[in-house]
Amino acid sequence: MGSISTGHHAALLGLGAYRPRRVVTNDEVCEHLEVDAAWVHARSGISTRRMAEPDETVVTMAAAAARDALAAAGIAPGDVAVTLVATMSADTGCPQVGTRVAAEIGAVNGAAMDVGAACAGFCYALEVAASLVDAGHGAVLVIGVERMTDIVEPTDRSTAFLFGDGAGAAVVGASVEPGIGPAAWGADGSQADLIAQSVPWAEAYASGERPALRMQGPAVFRWATSRMVPLVFEALDKAGCKPEQLEAFVPHQANARITDGLVKALALPDHVAVARDVAVSGNTSAASVPLAMHEVLTTGRARPGDLALLCGFGAGLTFAAQVCALPRT
Repeated sequence: MGSISTGHHAALLGLGAYRPRRVVTNDEVCEHLEVDAAWVHARSGISTRRMAEPDETVVTMAAAAARDALAAAGIAPGDVAVTLVATMSADTGCPQVGTRVAAEIGAVNGAAMDVGAACAGFCYALEVAASLVDAGHGAVLVIGVERMTDIVEPTDRSTAFLFGDGAGAAVVGASVEPGIGPAAWGADGSQADLIAQSVPWAEAYASGERPALRMQGPAVFRWATSRMVPLVFEALDKAGCKPEQLEAFVPHQANARITDGLVKALALPDHVAVARDVAVSGNTSAASVPLAMHEVLTTGRARPGDLALLCGFGAGLTFAAQVCALPRT
């Protein structure tokens, strides 16, 4: 088993997940699109995705995942120092999701806020959480939650079949040895139009047009497969780790083709468990990395303590990667 030679004296202590009840097949999604199920699977690797029912809000899903993570970590809600919620599909701009989730689970003795970094949100929040723990702030709850079906247009062939809903959460706490490597991260606002809201809010109010997520898929694919390769190698270098020392690789579940490209570029050995949750959950944006971690652990393909490389990338454009030891579930 590998180790992190440099990084935060913080570790992932517990992990939780919430997947909505409703499973939606490609055939159902394609009822609104001029493509068939085979076309969707060939371009994305997705067979199903979860779509939230009205009672499965960003707050209730995040709270369910958070309770599981706290139970796995053995941390009481009242001992949470900070609650961080990564999301790009908040149901309201005000109040924040984070404050309501903290109240819902009883984490009322600390701070709470949202982190808006889209599909890189969980990895961004994990770096912030590890730094807070290093600074002596106590246990930090990190949640990625999305209702992407609220912001995607069902008839948009570039996005409708890709996205799903769900939540994942992790508890970050103090550790004797580094358990979370330094993040390799960044942002490129010069390409922000590759993934963007269709119309600004002021224009939407004036015109009555419903804002929806728009994406230039081929350009995003080229960017992700080129930009993320040096980024993941940078994260490995910062953690003093080589690809062959990994036990798991957990990339953002954008689509199977991007994951395949990253696995090939890393030349990962066969023993490394590669997260492929996108096949059954779709792209859940900020929830994707914790849900994918949960999948490799609960299926037994990886174990708590195994060394994993995480990476996220998405709208903004934002991107981040770090090496960590996997938590308990």
